[in-house]
Amino acid sequence: MERSTGRRCGRRGDPNQKLCRRRERRATTANGRWRHVAAGVRADTISYIEAHGTGTPMGDPIEVAALTQAFRASTARTGFCAIASVKTNIGHLDAAAGIAGLIKTVLALVHRRIPPSLHYAAPNPAIEFSTTPFYVQTALTEWAGGSSPRRAGVSSFGLGGTNAHVVLEEAPAATHRLSPDDEQWRLLILSARSKAALDRASERLSEHLAMPAEVNLDDVAFTLQCGRKAFAHRRWGVAKTIEEARQALTHPFLMSGTAGPTGEARQVAFMFSGQGSQYPQMGRSLYDQEPTFRRHVDQCASLLSRHLGRDIRQVLFPRSPGDAELIHRTALTQPALFVLEYALAQTWISWGLSPVAMIGHSIGEYVAACLSGVFSLDDAMAIVAMRGRLMQALPAGGMAAVPLSEAEVVPLLSAGLDLAAVNAPAQCVVSGPHDRLESFEAHLAARGIKMRRLSTSHAFHSSMMEPMLARFESFLASLPLQEPQIPWVSNLTGTWIRREDATDPAYWSRHVRATVRFADGLRTLLDDQPPVLLEVGPGRTLQALAQRHSGSTAVSSFASFSGREQDEMAGLLMTLGSLWGAGVPVEWNGLQRERPPRRVPLPSYPFERQRYWLDPREDRPDSVADGGRRVDLSQWFYEPSWKRSALVPTSS
Repeated sequence: MERSTGRRCGRRGDPNQKLCRRRERRATTANGRWRHVAAGVRADTISYIEAHGTGTPMGDPIEVAALTQAFRASTARTGFCAIASVKTNIGHLDAAAGIAGLIKTVLALVHRRIPPSLHYAAPNPAIEFSTTPFYVQTALTEWAGGSSPRRAGVSSFGLGGTNAHVVLEEAPAATHRLSPDDEQWRLLILSARSKAALDRASERLSEHLAMPAEVNLDDVAFTLQCGRKAFAHRRWGVAKTIEEARQALTHPFLMSGTAGPTGEARQVAFMFSGQGSQYPQMGRSLYDQEPTFRRHVDQCASLLSRHLGRDIRQVLFPRSPGDAELIHRTALTQPALFVLEYALAQTWISWGLSPVAMIGHSIGEYVAACLSGVFSLDDAMAIVAMRGRLMQALPAGGMAAVPLSEAEVVPLLSAGLDLAAVNAPAQCVVSGPHDRLESFEAHLAARGIKMRRLSTSHAFHSSMMEPMLARFESFLASLPLQEPQIPWVSNLTGTWIRREDATDPAYWSRHVRATVRFADGLRTLLDDQPPVLLEVGPGRTLQALAQRHSGSTAVSSFASFSGREQDEMAGLLMTLGSLWGAGVPVEWNGLQRERPPRRVPLPSYPFERQRYWLDPREDRPDSVADGGRRVDLSQWFYEPSWKRSALVPTSS
């Protein structure tokens, strides 16, 4: 097309011929442009040029002359660089001509073969190729390598003077990385527009992973996470090896599945666990495998060391059976819980799950306040260390869970016992001296009610905490408390925290003694449009309370991981998959890896094909061989139609 246009421009005496020639020269002789684009790349290392190559008597000589001028700035060699144009294959694509040449050249680099310029017989008489660095590529050849990577130039010029030139270089050879047995956990996700398509996608991916080609599971997971659009029907699972991934894909009971919501993305609220959920080695798997979690644990440990006189990591990850008991000493339990929950929250945030609201249970509210900006991290470390130390110095006490409502349990409390928490409509916690709890337990047993002792060293949220309150409040008064930036629900009131409370040392002093109104807080949190609830802590106690509060599965709540009975990293990734499946957006690039992953070819979307052919009518023979006469072409799409009209009256 462009060749005929060029001839018309030159041969037919077009009044715009001079303008055409002037623009063509401006587009192909911009030597400064070549030098700028090729800065740092020697011309003699470029072994292929994808030319604009319109085939015009005037344009091709000017383009070759410009290329030669640019190459001569660094080499005097001749005949070493192949030149061709994709226009000999597909013609001129106008505005898409340049991208066609770019695609062709990229594929040539990938396959390391140079395609020919078709229909070439003799050069333009105005081009002396023997004096240039170029020769016309007339056959498909292997692209020979050398001391430098294979390089190519791609040109595209516009009639109005627009110039474009790109220098391409082959990518470094990828190192084949197999998935060893000790590979870390990876999350595999799939989605489709229908369940049938989702099932087919699972089958195809499993078949692909069974192929003998070397595949790295990290690359597979990365490609599924960052290289695929998310649809409503979703499935996910975790695996360490390719074989585990295939099993998860071929055995649906190993995978979780749900239909994502339509409409706006769902938001997340954090729930921070309280004391009693701790256990030795909590967070160990995360610390070993998740860089963001490890970085924040290390940061907290550094800040805490001067307040505790020890490394909190020795408490979290004890090396001996004797050290395993440290996690249950209140002076260490509360800082350890704070560190784990803070690092876990920062990990979730790095994955794109920033909370729109928060609620904590007892010590968990301090994590919420820190994330909201009321305490700096340094001050928060000092506060939780002081809180735990003051509590540790108090007389021992106990706590017990009672399956009664607040209205039922309060009249039963004897002197010395306090209502420590209202966790659910029929779930309260009583706190006080051990002997009073024993009497209370016997009293309940006589009524056929069984209470459950909690694993705590002291009677938190009771009158036994009062000796520490003045000193704790005085300590808080020495620290700056800022206005909260993220809303959270107060344990004291069960309603949204107020600025004047969050910044008042007396609030935090009362927080030590007063009843934790967690059930009221959940009700406040779930009013209006309830967010997805995520427990950020070592267990699923708060998730269970949320489900009990709702009385159904209408509230979406998840635990970060299930506790000591589950590999924490696997549990965390499964929860991430569950949140994604529930419609919560995830920032997949936030999942840090030990080395940069790469996208790899995987099966594409399994389209559900439907047949829309027009079936032949039974009264029409399909072919002459059927014994009938072929219908005239004008009758192929003929269908009878009826026109409505009024009845013609008849005489009776």
